[in-house]
Amino acid sequence: MTELISVWPPFALALTTPRLILRPLRDDDIPAAVEAAASGIHDRGRSPFSTPWAESPPDELGQNMAQWYWQCRAGTTPQSWALILGIWHGGTFLGCQDVGAKDFAILKTVTTGSWLRRSAHGRGFGKEMRAAVALYAFDWLNADAAESEAAEWNAASLGVSRSLGYELNGVTRMSWGGKPETVQRVRLTPESFKRPDWQLKVEGHAPTAKFLGL
Repeated sequence: MTELISVWPPFALALTTPRLILRPLRDDDIPAAVEAAASGIHDRGRSPFSTPWAESPPDELGQNMAQWYWQCRAGTTPQSWALILGIWHGGTFLGCQDVGAKDFAILKTVTTGSWLRRSAHGRGFGKEMRAAVALYAFDWLNADAAESEAAEWNAASLGVSRSLGYELNGVTRMSWGGKPETVQRVRLTPESFKRPDWQLKVEGHAPTAKFLGL
C-alpha cells in the first residue's frame, strides 16, 4: 500500500529541539490545531495577525483553519511554498510555526510566522520554535536570510526576534483586518543569528528538499 509521504514528501519532515517537535500538519492534526486556537491565543480585539483569523466565530474557526492548511498545500510549488509546522510539547499541541518562500532558488530568503495557545505563552517556546526553523533554513536549506514582521506594539514577538539576532528592517503601514497598523519588519542572517546552545535534529529533509525543488 502506498504511504502518504510517498505522494506528499514534506510529511516526512520532523524538526526536534530539546522540548519540541515541529512537523507539517496532517489532516488528522487539524482538530488539535483548532482546539488550541479556540482555547485562546490573544486578547479580543488585539490581533497580532494581519488577518484576525483567531477571532472567527466558533462555528467558523475550524472550517477556516482547515481551508487555509489545504490552500497552502495545494499552492505549493518550487517557486512558492509554505510549510505549516505543528508544534508538540510531549503529547500536547501548542500551536504552529510556518516557514515559506517565493523564488527561493533566486532570493535564498524565507519568511516565518507563528502562533501559540495562550497556556504556552511565557515559557520560551516561541523562541525555541523560531530558532528551530532558522537553523533549518540556514543549515539545511542554505538560506541567506530569514524575514519576519510584527505589529509595532507586539513586544513579545519583537523580543523573540531581538533575542535571536534579528535586525530591524524598516517600518511600514499596512491594512490588518481592515484597520491601519504600523508594522516592524525584521531580518536575520547566518552572521547575525544568535544560535542556541542545542543541536537541531532533522528527519525527512532529503525528500522534502527534492519536493520543493531545492
